[in-house]
Amino acid sequence: MSARTQTFLWIGQRASAAVLALCVLVHLCTIIYAVRGGLSAAEILGRTRGNAAWLGFYSVFVFAVAVHVPIGLRSILAEWFGWQDESRDLVLWVLAAVLAMMGIRAVFGVFG
Repeated sequence: MSARTQTFLWIGQRASAAVLALCVLVHLCTIIYAVRGGLSAAEILGRTRGNAAWLGFYSVFVFAVAVHVPIGLRSILAEWFGWQDESRDLVLWVLAAVLAMMGIRAVFGVFG
């Protein structure tokens, strides 16, 4: 693998980790706020339905996961199992697509 590709993956892993850290913090704070406020699941969904800000936030969250997880698994599969051929990368591209599709489906379920 070229140094350029390795650099790109390294940056993608670190950048997605930073985005995920922020998203998890906002998500947990929102949960604490909702629970302390005594909101029910129906009330929470009532506040998120049609809210473009929450749609954008959770879409960013999903895409950060879809970038972060496959890059991390790529290293684990290479180091632990010695799987370093092109089939590994193909499987991880499929995993990234599945994570993105499932996540966006959940986001749209909450949004609309």
